[in-house]
Amino acid sequence: MSSIMDSVNQRTQLVGQNRLELLLFRLNGQQRFGINVFKVREVLQCPPLTQIPKLNHLVRGVAHIRGQTISIIDLSMATGGSMIEDIENSFIIIAEYNRSVQGFLVGSVERIINTNWDSIMPPPQGTGKASYLTAVTEVENELIEILDVEKILNEISPLNTDISQDVADTFDTSSSVGKIIFIADDSSVARNQVKKALTALGLEIEMAKNGLEALNMLKALAEETGDVTDKVGVLVSDIEMPEMDGYTLTAEIKNDPSLARLHVVLHTSLSGVFNQSMVQKVGADDFIAKFHPDELASAVEKWLGTELKAK
Repeated sequence: MSSIMDSVNQRTQLVGQNRLELLLFRLNGQQRFGINVFKVREVLQCPPLTQIPKLNHLVRGVAHIRGQTISIIDLSMATGGSMIEDIENSFIIIAEYNRSVQGFLVGSVERIINTNWDSIMPPPQGTGKASYLTAVTEVENELIEILDVEKILNEISPLNTDISQDVADTFDTSSSVGKIIFIADDSSVARNQVKKALTALGLEIEMAKNGLEALNMLKALAEETGDVTDKVGVLVSDIEMPEMDGYTLTAEIKNDPSLARLHVVLHTSLSGVFNQSMVQKVGADDFIAKFHPDELASAVEKWLGTELKAK
């Protein structure tokens, strides 16, 4: 299984060209799922799990891997399916989300595929709020489901969305008068986390479900005045999104004269030095890891203030 991951670090040039690679896996049935390779640290045959009292019922135990204790979430149970029974012959995907390392128990792991974000589509209409899908794609005439892992993790251990009193008391609202804070994120949980944190500061919020939708909405706003910054103060964008990723969205914004002055803060569960270099490559103004309400508020305040000074 290590051979699957051996070449991951050699493929970073794909990101920023609206391309990605998905690691395909199965849970209990024949349905295949995908996870972005850049979230994956490694894939292992499931080691012995240690049981700890009062763990969430979706956590099958903890594993001690390379000096770190990692919770192992049964991904089948977490998405409403049955428990993965044959643990010894199952696998764990070690992934990093929102500043923490998690292990996901899956039935089998297959291979990595190379695809485009524009072939990753939003979930079909009618899937409902209870759905754990954040996107779908087609591979070899078969539907591949991409799970909203942020939703799963939030149900197991909800994140605090409250801005600290110190930040709230000192937040400068003068630079936000008449300005929208625009949010682009494919995860409904992530969108609502950002919205809840920023509306508590009195900010007006507009939201899009992916990069392409965000770009079209921003262009429509820009048409009214010729410069989107007359209406939008800051864009807070996820990186991984169907149809158009955050890197490509940023590059499109910076190459459009009516959008180029808009400050872009990339807000993502992806992490690492690689992302910092991509921020510079596409021209984003800032990069913060999900999800820390005070850091988010501080970044928004910083770039609102910078835009005000520029005028």
